[in-house]
Amino acid sequence: MAEKKSTKSFILRVDSDTMDAIEAWAADEFRSTNGQLQWIITEALRKAKRLPKKKKNNETRED
Repeated sequence: MAEKKSTKSFILRVDSDTMDAIEAWAADEFRSTNGQLQWIITEALRKAKRLPKKKKNNETRED
């Protein structure tokens, strides 16, 4: 069974013009505002090469 990713909640303060732009962008891409923010953050981390590498599961399971 796939391992479930854990998420952390936090409060983010954003000025209203920025929030309006994020909400419009999210609507254009058929995402929630939260989903759009997660995508923006993930893309920024990936481009900066700061996103942790995914772990490969090479273990085989025998039953």
